[in-house]
Amino acid sequence: MRILGIIPARYASTRFPAKALVDIGGKSMIQRVYEQASKATQLDQVIVATDDERILYHVREFGGQAVMTSQDHQSGTDRCFEALSQTEGTYDYVINIQGDEPFISPEPIDHLASVLNGETELATLVKVIDNDEILFNVNVPKAVLNKRNEVMYFSRQTIPYLRNAQSQEEFLKSHVFYKHIGIYAYRTDVLAEITKLPVSALEKAEALEQLRWLENGYAIKAVVTSDDSHGVDTPDDLDRVTRKFLP
Repeated sequence: MRILGIIPARYASTRFPAKALVDIGGKSMIQRVYEQASKATQLDQVIVATDDERILYHVREFGGQAVMTSQDHQSGTDRCFEALSQTEGTYDYVINIQGDEPFISPEPIDHLASVLNGETELATLVKVIDNDEILFNVNVPKAVLNKRNEVMYFSRQTIPYLRNAQSQEEFLKSHVFYKHIGIYAYRTDVLAEITKLPVSALEKAEALEQLRWLENGYAIKAVVTSDDSHGVDTPDDLDRVTRKFLP
């Protein structure tokens, strides 16, 4: 399988404008993401898909590969498809790597790639939830899996609801809950198809793009990882991850 890693990187951000170019210990955020993703052994190529020339030129200055994409894309998935169409060569799969995780480990990328066998349509990562704060946080999407480790549903709410649980503490003792880690793999023909789908009712209800795919009958393989996500959405997030990962 030939796999293309794409890092969508927008310049505008409501909570943290120009965060792709912010300095983190002498390197920009996008450079750190690019270098970490490039360590994944299962990726044949890594490119940045951006909507701003400042990011484009910066990536090329540090030796990375980047392409310009439209400013009108509503999601990283749409940006990935345009970037794929501009990339030379033939690929079986695309892995969408979040552009705001400067300390992402290459291991979960390779772990996700391990299930891309030609039959898998879509795949993503999940992690077992081990604390109440995450379990009941509506800003953290959760996933319910079937016996084949395919996602049955995503929700911001705590799912499944445990009818007989007597307290919140009892939830974690009674069931295995999964947090969704927002890194996606798409078979390239499926990527072309899902970018043409209209916004679905479930997607509108939960504000979760991946529900559009489920609602239209696509199968999403879930890969359970022990690695967590450390995304940077705000300057406070940047302070937090910098203290955690840099000496």
